[in-house]
Amino acid sequence: MPDLFLPTALLPDGWATDVRLRVSDGGDITAVHVGSDARGARSVPGITVPGVPNLHSHAFQRAMAGLTERGSPTGDTFWTWRRRMYAFLDALTPDDVEAVARQLYSESLRHGFTSVGEFHYLRNAPDGTPYVTPHEMGARLLAAASAVGMGMTLLPVVYRTSDFGGAAPTGAQRRFVATVSELLDDVAALEVMATAAGGNARAGMALHSLRAVPPDALAEALSGLDGALARAPIHIHVAEQAREVEACLAWSGARPVDWLLDHAPVDPRWCLVHATHMTPDETARVASSGAVVGLCPTTESNLGDGVFPFPGFAGNGGRWGVGTDSHVSVSPVAELRTLEYGQRLTRQLRNVTVGPVDASTGRALLEGAWAGGAQACGRPVGRIAEGSRADLVALDPEHPALVGREGDAVLDSWIFSGEDTPVRDVMVGGRWVVEEGRTLDQDSNLEAYRRVARRITRPT
Repeated sequence: MPDLFLPTALLPDGWATDVRLRVSDGGDITAVHVGSDARGARSVPGITVPGVPNLHSHAFQRAMAGLTERGSPTGDTFWTWRRRMYAFLDALTPDDVEAVARQLYSESLRHGFTSVGEFHYLRNAPDGTPYVTPHEMGARLLAAASAVGMGMTLLPVVYRTSDFGGAAPTGAQRRFVATVSELLDDVAALEVMATAAGGNARAGMALHSLRAVPPDALAEALSGLDGALARAPIHIHVAEQAREVEACLAWSGARPVDWLLDHAPVDPRWCLVHATHMTPDETARVASSGAVVGLCPTTESNLGDGVFPFPGFAGNGGRWGVGTDSHVSVSPVAELRTLEYGQRLTRQLRNVTVGPVDASTGRALLEGAWAGGAQACGRPVGRIAEGSRADLVALDPEHPALVGREGDAVLDSWIFSGEDTPVRDVMVGGRWVVEEGRTLDQDSNLEAYRRVARRITRPT
C-alpha cells in the first residue's frame, strides 16, 4: 500500500508534524519519518492519534441497553439487573449475536475504538446443550469483527459454578457452562480461526469470576492454557460488587483480590476487570503484579457498582485501561470522561486522574487507555510506532469541539466537549474501515440489527 502522510500526529514522544508512515501489506507500521513530505503518499487530513483498545465487551448486551431502567419497590441492584439479563439472552441465536456484534463494533469504530477484548461467555444453545460446532458463537463474533474491520482479542470464558463453594449453576446460567476441557478446545479452535484472519485477531481465555470458577477449575484452566497458548491474555471479573467481597470472605476468609493474588500467578498477562472494591493493600498488590485493571466506568455507574480507588492505584504505578462492558456507551471518550468525573465527585477536586502535575488530563487518560488496553488485549496497538499495528484515528480539526485546538488541547476537548464524535476516518491493521464518518456496510449492518432488535427487545 502507499505510504501515509499525516500532517499532525501523536507519536510516543509527543506531537509531530509532517509524519510519513510505511505500512506493510499485513497491516503493521514498518517505518515512521517525521518532517517528511507527502510526495507519493496518501494524505490523511486532520489530527491522527492511535486507535483506542476496548478491553472488556459482552457484545450481546448492546441489544438490551436501556431496557433495564425501571425501579423496584425493593430496590434495584446489579443482582436484579443480572436476572433481567439472563431472561433476555434466552432469545438470542448465533445469527442474532453476529448481527448485534456487527452493529456494536461498527458504532464503536465510529467513536475511535479500533480493537476489542470480547469476554465471551454466551456459549451454548438456549437449552444448555452445545451447538453442533461447540465454538459457534465465538466464530460468529470473529466473523462480525472481521466484517466491519474491528481488531479482536477473543476470550472464551470458563464458567462452572453459580457461587463460592461450588454451588451448581442455575438454569439461567446453562448457556454459559462447559467443562474446562471443552473450553480449552474452544480456545484452540478459535485461535486457529483468529490466526487465519491475519494480525487483527487472537484468542486468549477468561475466567468468569471466583464465584463461577472454583479453585480446581482455576488450576486446570491455567495449566491447560499454558500448554496450548503460552503467554495468552487472561481476564477475570473480580471485586465488582460489595456483596461479592462479603461472600468471598465468608467462603475463604479472604477478600477476592487477595485470594486471587495468593492462589494464581497474576502477572502482566492478566486483566482484572472492575476490581472496584479493594483495600489499600490489595490496590498496591495489584499494581505491583503488573496486571492491568479493566475499568468500565459507564457500566459501573449504570449498575451502581462503586468507584474505583484510582489515585491509590495510579500512585503505586498501576496499569489500567477501559472497556464498554454492557455497552450503555460505545465511546472511549465517554468511558474516560466518566472515569474522571467519578473521581471528581468523590474527592471534590478537579483533574484527578492526571495526578498533582501541570499536565493534560485528556492526554493522561488516553495514554493510560492506550497502554493498558494494548497490554490487556495482548496485541501491539495503541501507538503510532514501528512494529505496531496501523490502527489510526483521524480527528476532524473543523469539528466544533476541536476548532482552534492544538496539541493536548485536542485530546482534552475530544473527551470533555460533548457527545458528537469528531472522528472522521479510522484505519485498522492498514485497512480503512471508517471514511468520512461511515463504516463498511453501515446501512446493511444497521438493518440486520434492526430486524433482530424488533424481534427480541422488550421492556423487562
